[in-house]
Amino acid sequence: MSNPEALTVLVSTRAVLTLPDDTLLLTPASISISPSTGKIIAIVATVLPRTSFPSTATYINHGSKLLIPGLVDAHVHLNEPGRTEWEGFNTGTRAAASGGVTTVVDMPLNAIPPTTTLAGFTEKLAASRDQCWVDVGFYGGVIPGNAAELLPLVEAGVRGFKGFLIESGVEEFPAISSTDIELVMKTLNGTPTTLMFHAEMIPPIADSVGDAVQISEPPLAPKGTLKEYQTFLESRPPSFETYAIEEILSLAHLATNLHLHIVHLSATQAIPILKEARARGVNITAETCFHYLGLAAEGVEDGDCRYKCCPPIREQMNQDGLWEELQAEDSCIKTVVSDHSPCTPELKLLPPHLQTVDSRPNMHHSDSGVDMRADLELEPKPSTTSSEGDFFAAWGGISSVGLGLPILHSAAKKRAATGAGSTPTILDIVRLCSQATARQVGLSHRKGALRVGMDADICVFDDAEEWVLQSHGMHWKNRCSPWEGHHFTGRVKETWLRGRKVFEHGGINAGFIGMMPIGEAIVEKRIA
Repeated sequence: MSNPEALTVLVSTRAVLTLPDDTLLLTPASISISPSTGKIIAIVATVLPRTSFPSTATYINHGSKLLIPGLVDAHVHLNEPGRTEWEGFNTGTRAAASGGVTTVVDMPLNAIPPTTTLAGFTEKLAASRDQCWVDVGFYGGVIPGNAAELLPLVEAGVRGFKGFLIESGVEEFPAISSTDIELVMKTLNGTPTTLMFHAEMIPPIADSVGDAVQISEPPLAPKGTLKEYQTFLESRPPSFETYAIEEILSLAHLATNLHLHIVHLSATQAIPILKEARARGVNITAETCFHYLGLAAEGVEDGDCRYKCCPPIREQMNQDGLWEELQAEDSCIKTVVSDHSPCTPELKLLPPHLQTVDSRPNMHHSDSGVDMRADLELEPKPSTTSSEGDFFAAWGGISSVGLGLPILHSAAKKRAATGAGSTPTILDIVRLCSQATARQVGLSHRKGALRVGMDADICVFDDAEEWVLQSHGMHWKNRCSPWEGHHFTGRVKETWLRGRKVFEHGGINAGFIGMMPIGEAIVEKRIA
């Protein structure tokens, strides 16, 4: 007689299960996992004793710690190959695993080459091999002239496509015009994919830094000091977002059978525009980011370019509006993601009291929509300090992959304590960061839920532990983030990927107890 299959059982008095109708339930649970298949094979909504299982089973009682589906972060820049000094598959996915994220979806930029051709995708897959600590899906990119590459990329397994309506900041990924969007919509209409947009666009008449970028003229002078965050914030007003979204919607009739999606929505002024379009039947959704929900302009110190991103972190009143929309029954914001977009610390041009690295790179760059090339015809001397704290010259992007769960949980807890209306529960966080993100990228058949038959991707979360993020606690490559020094309530204690524990807080090898990465590239063709 053959031996019974090995079994791993995780139990807790609190687990977030997904019911057959996709509703979420917080309940005691005993979750049985097949280590050989990496799947959940049984769930009982009670805490069963060890004696209920074979003596050979691995039985772990997590007490009252939360068992939730591994997060699916649907917006991450891993930058490999080509810009591995910024990030890479190994370090980026380690950071994800440390925060209960079991799947990330890699953006088509800022790697070199970008994922805008089948050849570029093949090169990226080769670079990812044997490096990933969690499972990784991939997006393709939309740039002028690559429409013929899109359907082959769909066949190759990309989860969706992203294009910029404003300059991306890297020359190999230029912005697309309305003519490009028309062609892309016609090409992808009827295809099981998602067409996503960085929705910032310079209005026809605007008085803003960078408003002449699209005709290759030097940017106009800002009204204020370049080291003042308010100057930067005013240079990228909400109208940049609303104008871009209106442009996309003006073409949506060409994509009646295509999911459209706005990435990293910041300005609440865009919400009624999106909701009106959805009411008319346009298949369009939006995501927002952890930093827009946990950080506010009023808390940004002048010169602290760690906070720079595009669209920008806006005022507290705007943040309050984003939280309210998350809770709205007809919300257009369906997902919350990190938009982990790291760079080397030198590119953040931090003033001395914030610097951890003394040198600055000998390179030119531009940032999204603000073309600095006209101002950088002469290479700056390495000792130059005039750009320190310059929000317009610094790279825009925030490092936070793996921090999303404590950010959202902590911010929601604080809002509840101040009586700030309804705030998300752990069920809402699972919906926004696991269930809906898996659906957004066509992986809801295997990711984003604790349910029989799903991948056994499980996050063990202690929602009561208090802690402070220090530099040494950052697992991404460059330890530079505006979240440094922030107090959090709630910490990921373990992360399980397809039935195997890949991270344990306090464990050996900095917590990565498996010692070797077991993540896989997700290249199955999307069917929904």
